[in-house]
Amino acid sequence: MENISKSLNMKGYSIDEIYIGQKESFTKTITEHDVYTFAGLCGDFNPLHVNAEYAKNTRFGERIAHGMLTASLFSTIIGMCIPGMDAIFLGQSCRFLKPVKFNDTVTITGEVTGIRKEKRIVTLKMTIVNQHGEIVVDGEATAMANKGSDKI
Repeated sequence: MENISKSLNMKGYSIDEIYIGQKESFTKTITEHDVYTFAGLCGDFNPLHVNAEYAKNTRFGERIAHGMLTASLFSTIIGMCIPGMDAIFLGQSCRFLKPVKFNDTVTITGEVTGIRKEKRIVTLKMTIVNQHGEIVVDGEATAMANKGSDKI
């Protein structure tokens, strides 16, 4: 993944290694390229995201990133950090609190808030803040930790 300011090395935790309060974060600048690539992948070409002239006349005054582009960064925490390697993303909920504009730098943080060892399921509070310290997305994600499990 390009333009991530903190180099992410893939980690992998078994359910026994994960603990309440465990946190991981990374930072990424949302570029025009990211927005257009996301639009192409998901098919959402809403002019609010891809048409600067149109976006000038909206409540935001400029183009903004897709909310789901920003929320998709939850997956980086799950797949690369906690639980990391071999994790299965089970679900997420999120609230979009502020727009993410082109060239905003966001920091994504996942903090473990729940563990169901018998099912190898971990719950994380997910927060995305912009370069001004404003929360732009918050929510929750659940995943299954499979590192070290012989049954996936």
